[in-house]
Parts: sequence; structure tokens; C-alpha cells
Amino acid sequence: MNFNLPGTDFVPFTQSLSDDRKVSPKRPFVEANSEEISLSFLKNKCIIPVFTKDNETTLSHQEFIDSAFNVVKSIYPNEVIEAPEIRVSHQIKGRTPDAIHLPVKDLKDEQKTTYYERMAFIIRIPSISEDINGNRLSLTVGGVRALNTENLYNKKTSEKFKIFIGFQNMVCCNLCVSTDGFKSEVKAMSIIDLEDKMRELFSSYCLQSHLNAMIQLAKYSLTESQFAQIIGKGRLYNFLPKSEKSILPELLLTDGHLTTVAKDFYNDDSFCKDEFGNINLWNFYNLLTGSNKSSYLDTFLDRGVNAFHFTEGILDALKNSDSRYSWFLQ
Repeated sequence: MNFNLPGTDFVPFTQSLSDDRKVSPKRPFVEANSEEISLSFLKNKCIIPVFTKDNETTLSHQEFIDSAFNVVKSIYPNEVIEAPEIRVSHQIKGRTPDAIHLPVKDLKDEQKTTYYERMAFIIRIPSISEDINGNRLSLTVGGVRALNTENLYNKKTSEKFKIFIGFQNMVCCNLCVSTDGFKSEVKAMSIIDLEDKMRELFSSYCLQSHLNAMIQLAKYSLTESQFAQIIGKGRLYNFLPKSEKSILPELLLTDGHLTTVAKDFYNDDSFCKDEFGNINLWNFYNLLTGSNKSSYLDTFLDRGVNAFHFTEGILDALKNSDSRYSWFLQ
């Protein structure tokens, strides 16, 4: 099958990663309005958008995933590497030219076309792991592609991707990502260019430094009163005048996220308050990352990184009354 639609093109893709190695946990790493999808479906059933003015193809979701897998294999040749877990959202449907005038009920499968505007994936490396506060963390890499950020009605230009390396908490499948392991906008013209950018990030990431920072979180706790103060100030933060908000540290979580955090403070099986009403910062951080699973695919990585640095900021405020984060505890 080979056909063109406005802004889309079907392009065969050579598979280099076995599709039958699909392994995913019981809980997804992100939820929102996304759904899990197989690499095989992306490669064999989805068309690939093009830049309409020159008909140049975009770098496809499957190429992005396959390249990340190859980079991980080259950097960690002796480690166990699981197959990607893939989530997609914002499906774009179409049909082949010969089916333009057919009623929907008469469409055959081969006359239907589809691609997904947004895609996120993770690749776990479970042989590199650590325990923090009784939780098993596995090294994880991944990325996000959001075609809504590209101008597909123009000529081909550098395309934008988000990539990360960090850890996944296997108790809840929450992602633990810091600034050092995250690139919020990687621009690439080709797969080779994208692979070079991923290799640079994955190779430079200092996992021990990230782990040490997370281990510190388990050593400090919030009282129920302090937790309530943070939640209340977090709600106020989103409505502050721009002049006041600009002098405070950034908080990307919304009222909806904070409501989930408040609820889980009492009800979460793994990270709720203890019998004295206190919660250590490791558990607090996991409540934040748990609430972040309701974010759209194109925003959840930025919010996940922000959740980590916000928790580090609260730790700083507990130790130093002059901290920029003290406003959230006052």
C-alpha cells in the first residue's frame, strides 16, 4: 500500500527491534487520555505525516523508538533491556482516495488510515536498579513526540523531541526524572542527528548523583500541618498576580494534580501519611509524580522534572528558612 493524503504519507519502516518482546507493568507510566499501543501497530498500521510544501516525511514515532533502543544497547551492551512501553493519544483518522465517497459502515480496514499526534515511550533497564525506602527503582530512558508542535503545512525543518533518562519506581511505575537527565526540546533533522543527541544525554547522565538526591528525600518528613500548608499555598500559587508569581520558584502542577495529592495523602497504599500524620519527602515526591500521570503526554515530562525539583526545594526550606521555597511552608 502506498498513497498520499494531505499532510500524511505511508512510508515502509525496517524493523530492527522484535515486536513480540512487549513487556509492560500492570500500571502505565502515564495515563491521561492515552492508550497503550504496540510497536508493531505503529510500524505496520500507521501512516507517517509529511511536510506538505515539499512532501518530506517527518521522523516517525517508530524510528524515534527504534533509535533510542539502539542507543541504549550501544551504551549498556551487557545489561538487560526490556522492550519499549508505548502510549499514544490524539488519533488522526483518514481514508484512502478510493474510499472518499463510501459510508463509514462500508469502509474496509485497508481503506482506513491513522496516525497519532502524540506519543510517549519508555525503555527499562532492570539490571541497573536501586532500592530507596523499600521501593525498587529501575534505570529507564524514554521520550515524547508531539506533532502538534510542528508546522506540517510548511517545508521540512528541524523537528522537536523530548528525551530523558532517569528511574522508574516499580512499586507504582512513577517516573523519577531530574533536569540532568532531561532535554525538553531536542531539535533534529535526521535520525542520525537524533541518535547523537540521545547518546550525548544518556552518556553524560550521572545516575549515582540522582540516586543520592532521592535517597536524601527519605530522611526528612513533613507534618500533616506542613503538608496542608504546601497544598494550600500550591493552590494559591496558580492564582497569584504575575508579578508575585515571577519571584517564586516554578510549580507546574495544577489544582487537579494537587487535589489528587491531597486525596492520596490519606488513601494511597504505598505513599500515604504514617500513623502519626507525617509523610517523608520520598513519599511526598511519589504523590506528586503519581498525580502527574493525569497530564497529557506532551506535558508530563516537564511536570515530572518540576515535581522532583519542587520536592528538593521543600527539603531546602525545611533546612533553611531563607530558602526561596519557604513561601510554600509559611
